[in-house]
Amino acid sequence: MAIPLMFAGVSLALLFKMNMFNLGAEGIFYFSGLVAASIAIRSGLGFLHPAVAIIAGGLVGALIMAIPGILKAKWNANELVTSLMFNSILLGVGLYLLNYKLRDAAAFQTASFKFNPDAVLSRIIPGTRIHSGLIIVLLCIVGAHLFMYKTKWGYELRMTGSNREFAEYSGIKTGRVIVYVHLLAGFIAGVGGSVEVLGMHTRFDWTSLPGYGMDGALVAMLAKNNPLAVIGSALFLAYIRVGADMMSRLSDVPAEMISIIQGVILLLVSAEQFLKFWKNRMLLKEAQKNG
Repeated sequence: MAIPLMFAGVSLALLFKMNMFNLGAEGIFYFSGLVAASIAIRSGLGFLHPAVAIIAGGLVGALIMAIPGILKAKWNANELVTSLMFNSILLGVGLYLLNYKLRDAAAFQTASFKFNPDAVLSRIIPGTRIHSGLIIVLLCIVGAHLFMYKTKWGYELRMTGSNREFAEYSGIKTGRVIVYVHLLAGFIAGVGGSVEVLGMHTRFDWTSLPGYGMDGALVAMLAKNNPLAVIGSALFLAYIRVGADMMSRLSDVPAEMISIIQGVILLLVSAEQFLKFWKNRMLLKEAQKNG
């Protein structure tokens, strides 16, 4: 359960570090998973089959996420509004493709044809459901950390997120930064959707959005937008969710209790950010008053 949360968390951590509240990972997880499934049901690719499907899903995710980024960079369109609109569009288009292009009429559900066995990700620990997607997500997290803190582009990302006007004054082309961060975040989210489908399913059977957009936002906020800290926050969230399911089966405590706990955590994290903003605003007013 932690693997898709890590993908969504590191994708949104990059966007949140840019001070961009974009929830487009929700729709990209769904649509990129569908793209990967459309490749996985084919044959003839051999050992490259999962790699081709995952890369295709990642590229589609990057192209989709780039659209809100371009709208923000060129016309200052609100990225939250555009990303939420795209989530609905991607779900509608995806359901159409699933029903009329990929659906297996012999299946007793709305699902695609079965994946080619070559395309399914292998288990790295026998007897468990831990698949090779864990290695992929850890590589993505390390890569995102190095990109954010060890490269010129990562420095531009952090500067633009801290103060866009100052970054522009310093010579940083903030419009370009916004676009390439959206491309990178979309690619990671697209890879995450593809990995989840190929690692945990034998058919594509999602008939609604998987919910990883909001979950990824919670993971990113718990990690304070640090890619490496996403690992711990994703494992923590997955742990309490699995524990809630076991608790509901072994006791009288309903699993819905976890929603209350998550809501309280989200409220506390948001309150911390709000108070930080309010404190900075008061300091600015005091500085202006003192000349």
